[in-house]
Amino acid sequence: MTRMVVFTDMDGSLLDAATYSFEPAREALAALRDRHIPLVLVSSKTKAEIEAIRLRLNNAHPFVVENGGGVFIPAGLFHVRIPDATPRRGYQVVELGTAYAGLRRALKEIAQVAGLGARGFGDMSVEEVAERTGLTLLEAAAAKQREFDEPFVLDGPSDRTEEFRRQAEMRGLQCTTGGRFHHLLGRNDKGSACRLLIDCYRRQFKDDQGNLITVAVGDSLNDVPMLALVDRPVLVQKPDGSYEPGIRLPNLILAPGIGPVGWNHALLALLERVGS
Repeated sequence: MTRMVVFTDMDGSLLDAATYSFEPAREALAALRDRHIPLVLVSSKTKAEIEAIRLRLNNAHPFVVENGGGVFIPAGLFHVRIPDATPRRGYQVVELGTAYAGLRRALKEIAQVAGLGARGFGDMSVEEVAERTGLTLLEAAAAKQREFDEPFVLDGPSDRTEEFRRQAEMRGLQCTTGGRFHHLLGRNDKGSACRLLIDCYRRQFKDDQGNLITVAVGDSLNDVPMLALVDRPVLVQKPDGSYEPGIRLPNLILAPGIGPVGWNHALLALLERVGS
């Protein structure tokens, strides 16, 4: 029996980059539910943000927060052992990321050495986060509840950005770029978190025949570790109709549409192909 697990980025992929709506993807979302295919949300968003969206999606599957910093698995979902997991309020949690307080200190140090100004979410009021993101004040407050990843903006010469990245790497950290912000985080990434979950699903399904098909959908460079890991990587168009030029994978599927529109097309096509 062929099984499938779908991992998806959220902003700009499942969610419209401007409105944060998943309405254009409803048909594919329903098809996944009907076939009991797990949909794992993988995002730079916080636990508080993702939990609110999971309620709207009626999603009860694991999710990955803050660019792979933490993996949250509903308690009792897997009967297999989850390495390094600790119980936390209805979840088994695997922490892969660097603590937020250390990232905040490092952001200021690195920016000073690189000759740049840096403003992270920790420097911004709820109102500023809302203005920069288009979120409501309640959603922006949830976006500030960070544990493993600091989104930030830089002010200064663009040619100093590479120096910022270099300084981050010297400290055992990394700087990635998403749709709206740079992100400072530890050595975790979306791929490492998804690899952990794929292993859990394979053991849960007793998939020793290699019949589990893994799918991932993204739109930005910080999705590359996740896209490179799976059998069927899908890249959706950005708001201007282009594809992220820095993403090149041999088996990459280019979805015919922007954000959730492309998401919907690509998932329906994959489901039809697997079912035929």
